[in-house]
Amino acid sequence: MNTLTSRMLEDDKIPPSVLEISRRLRRGGYQAFLVGGAVRDFLLGFQEKDWDIATDASPAAIRDLFPATKSFHLKHGTTTLVIEGRPVEVTTFRGTKHGAGSGIEEDLAHRDFTINAMAYDLPKGKIIDPFGGREDISRKVVRAVLNPTERFQEDPLRMLRAIRFSRELEYSIDPETLRGITSLSHAMREVAVERIQDELVRLLMVNRPSVGFNLMRKTGLLRVILPELEEGYRKRQNNFHQYTIYRHIMETVDAIERDPVLRLSALFHDVAKPRVRERIEGRWRFFAHAEASADLTKQIMRRLRFSNDLTSRVSILVAHHMFDYKEEMSDKAIRRFIKRVSAEHVDDLIRLRKADDLAHGRGSDYGKRIEAFRKKVHDQMRRAPALSITDLALNGHDVMAITGLPPGPGVGHILNKLLEYVLENPEHNRREELIDIVKQTKGA
Repeated sequence: MNTLTSRMLEDDKIPPSVLEISRRLRRGGYQAFLVGGAVRDFLLGFQEKDWDIATDASPAAIRDLFPATKSFHLKHGTTTLVIEGRPVEVTTFRGTKHGAGSGIEEDLAHRDFTINAMAYDLPKGKIIDPFGGREDISRKVVRAVLNPTERFQEDPLRMLRAIRFSRELEYSIDPETLRGITSLSHAMREVAVERIQDELVRLLMVNRPSVGFNLMRKTGLLRVILPELEEGYRKRQNNFHQYTIYRHIMETVDAIERDPVLRLSALFHDVAKPRVRERIEGRWRFFAHAEASADLTKQIMRRLRFSNDLTSRVSILVAHHMFDYKEEMSDKAIRRFIKRVSAEHVDDLIRLRKADDLAHGRGSDYGKRIEAFRKKVHDQMRRAPALSITDLALNGHDVMAITGLPPGPGVGHILNKLLEYVLENPEHNRREELIDIVKQTKGA
């Protein structure tokens, strides 16, 4: 067992709630070690975010020691204690059932990767590192603890976590660990989709997510998790694109800002292209691919249990990402564009299109053109008095009072007609004038 004899983590760097839990466990006759991410992040010089404690106390004993503390029990022998608003996970040693007869080394032997299989002995001020985690940090390697096959069979999600950790830290993956992922990639089907969703989003937030997705493709994980994305692999496009469908999507994801909505939109913006691809007169065509990709995006995100709100936002961006932005577009056309996509999505949509154009790989001067378009859009958003129904000088209650119509589609139809009129004639968004138009509509 490797240890550092000098004190590594000073008490003033550890939250008081964590120290209190540790002290109370030891006073109760139990062991207590800081484990996992906190130790790893300290050695990497990162700000520790999550503080986890491993102990030989059973979940029942933990609850007895903290009777007045808010807690909730998780599976795998983990109890989360909330002290001073901070949640701290306290986990019974892995290995022997309920920790009986097991110790910290056996616990660490069942953790996922060596960089996460280190512990800190609080009373002694020593780091316990039986599997070479510090050496792997210096080598910049993600390596499964002991036997990759056993670790991945314990929890198949670890295969995706290996790729995510490698990209977050910009480490390589140990060859034996990578072989283990490839041989067991099919086991990812056993994992709850909510857990996969969380890892996917975290992977999308790294610098150059394409490297991680390429690892997923090479190991077979992509075929299990996102088979629709793999359909574009080696599928050629037309002369406007330098890259295949899959490569273009990856280039777009890398080019866009680190935001979950934007990265997911980039990931799915052309996902249905392989399914609508047609060869016409020697040229590949992709009719209505944006709409088809939006429909497929909804199916994928629902399958992975993304929220309805996030699914809606991403699919809207995907559906509209092929908007026109010619220099000669009139102010009226720009106002109609804003109305069609809604003002709240305008900036994200422009960001998506900018990354999409850049990922064509042809070096065309799209950037200046779309920036000029963005300025025109914002100018209209500042100047135009009405770009949506809520901006009209007349509301639904007014329409019902004038027409006698009940709430329903008829009222909405009239409001949309008024908005169409105001988009063409912004200066006429005046209450009296709109009342006259509704009265004329009623008379007709």
